Amino acid sequence: MVLGNMDVGLNTQNLAAIVIVIFLSVLNIFGVRTGAAVQNVFTIAKTAALLGLVLLGLFVGRNAQAIAANFGVNYWRNAGWHVLHPVQVGVGGPIALVGTLTILAVAQVGSLFSSDAWNNITFTAAEVQNPKRNLPLALAFGTAAVTLLYVLANVVYLTVLPLQGDAHGATILARGIQHASEDRVATAVMQQIFGPSGAAVMAIAILVSTFGCNNGLILAGARVYYAMAKDGLFFRSAAKLHPKYHTPVHSLAMQCVWTCILCISGSYGQLLDYIIFAVLVFYILTIAGLFVLRVKRPDEPRPYRALGYPVLPALYILIATFIDVVLLRYKPQYTWPGLIIVLLGIPVYFLWSKLNPRGREQA
Repeated sequence: MVLGNMDVGLNTQNLAAIVIVIFLSVLNIFGVRTGAAVQNVFTIAKTAALLGLVLLGLFVGRNAQAIAANFGVNYWRNAGWHVLHPVQVGVGGPIALVGTLTILAVAQVGSLFSSDAWNNITFTAAEVQNPKRNLPLALAFGTAAVTLLYVLANVVYLTVLPLQGDAHGATILARGIQHASEDRVATAVMQQIFGPSGAAVMAIAILVSTFGCNNGLILAGARVYYAMAKDGLFFRSAAKLHPKYHTPVHSLAMQCVWTCILCISGSYGQLLDYIIFAVLVFYILTIAGLFVLRVKRPDEPRPYRALGYPVLPALYILIATFIDVVLLRYKPQYTWPGLIIVLLGIPVYFLWSKLNPRGREQA
């Protein structure tokens, strides 16, 4: 069923997602060590799968036709900043011709999501040993590793399949990256290398990756609501810990229910467009807070250095704002609702603080 611009309803895909969310939420009740153990296993598994894809693409699936098409002089000569690209304005809207920077901003939704959990380790800081040392290491290593794997995977795509192709091509190679079936480029690459069995291998790898991603988000996310409740800015019950395992059981349960509702409120791509826009808004506010604190609290102890300050934080704010503005313009059906929900948080915050003096003092 389509409600507005969202595909609302229950199908096989979101039913599987709901089952996994419930299973992992229950699993994380049994202690942070249990959740971390699951996370370690699946992180290693999906990293190994990505490395396998990179090695196979570089040494087994290399295709001379794709390399010539993607890295040849003629391609780059015709792909300059002056080239205009077609992009659809909203769902069923008109086609607009935009510059390279704009099309890059629109395309950032997927790549930003691949790195979005970079900061989630900070949510569990109270449960991390020696956080002063381990948190910066985890943030730096995790972000660098994800970025490197993402870049290498895209290099592999370009060495196996041509970027441009024919929508009616009879083969995977003829359709290229541009018209890969259901936009599943990695699956098309594996099929090009191994034939039909490659799709099954990639499906297994995606399941492993998704399972690990879900577990990490569930483990870290619940700690946010727990901390808010401790500060008097969320339902008090969310601050209660399990008497035996000392995990935020009520916070995990609330998060589980809300996530299951989201699972049936739209397709994966629709929810991705909504969440990335909203996440960038909060990142912009967070980085802006760095400048505010430097002015308001110049003598505050700072055990962590802000590398490149003030140029690098300012550049981040500028680029993130540009991406959000572009998404508001060209994906309005999903981004404007996200902005409205974020803005609704402002009166809710002040109302909650007014009704809860302890929360106002903590804020």
